[in-house]
Amino acid sequence: MKLVDVLIAITVPVVWGAGLVVAKPVLNDFPPILLMALRFLTAACALIWFVPIPKAHIKTLFWVALVGATMQYGFTFNGLRHLDAGTTALIVQAEVPFLVLVAAIVLKERIGIRKVIGMCIAFAGIYLVSGQPQLRGSAVAIAMVLIGSFFWALGQIMIRRLGDVGGLTITTWLAVMATPQLFIASLLFESGQISVITQAGISTWAAVLYLGLVMTVVGYTCWYHVLGRYPASQVGPFLLLIPITSVIGGAVFLGEQLNSFTLLGGAIVMAGVAMLVIETETDSTAGSQG
Repeated sequence: MKLVDVLIAITVPVVWGAGLVVAKPVLNDFPPILLMALRFLTAACALIWFVPIPKAHIKTLFWVALVGATMQYGFTFNGLRHLDAGTTALIVQAEVPFLVLVAAIVLKERIGIRKVIGMCIAFAGIYLVSGQPQLRGSAVAIAMVLIGSFFWALGQIMIRRLGDVGGLTITTWLAVMATPQLFIASLLFESGQISVITQAGISTWAAVLYLGLVMTVVGYTCWYHVLGRYPASQVGPFLLLIPITSVIGGAVFLGEQLNSFTLLGGAIVMAGVAMLVIETETDSTAGSQG
């Protein structure tokens, strides 16, 4: 990879990993679903002027947005509200083994022995992280993050079935579709929206701008840039830096404590995920179903 593309690829996990750190303090007094609605509203307003309507896929994109954005972020950020950013980032790594499992069931992709071992290791690490003494009583929050991770995996399978649709088009119109869905979900499941919006400070709106413009627009633009130029097996491993960014950011900026459970469990999770995203030479020649 060219040096500039390496730097762009590194930008993705840094931007995405920092998103949980940025959002965490806002969620102390701001409804999670409403925050996500404002995030996607910001992203949609920034992008919609440059991307034409994909008329042939608009109905499918509605359902992808419902599953892969509205439901995913609704669950994940409700879980984040009651967990540390670093812990959430590690549990979110369940997205990768879930994706492998859903692809095997829905798309009939073959799972080799290495990926089976990788999934087992990843889930074992997540179990260890979730079993930390300070997380007792957080079962519901952990379950929400895991459910959100499953919906992310399901959403990715739905996106793959769209065929040859550009990444920027997907990002833009998922944001457009998800925005009203999230506002409706907020009205159904949350309260006090007008009050929190009118009382929100500069830090809250700065977080909204970061989530909408930096995490969504910049993050996905950089991701699709490198993904369009290099094999997924080459750029995928960069995403292993996401939980590292969140864990370090949580410790430095939020004062979150790092203990032996987090470090050991995190290392096990990352080892398992690495086995799933880093393809060997044999995997590469066998194709994406290896």
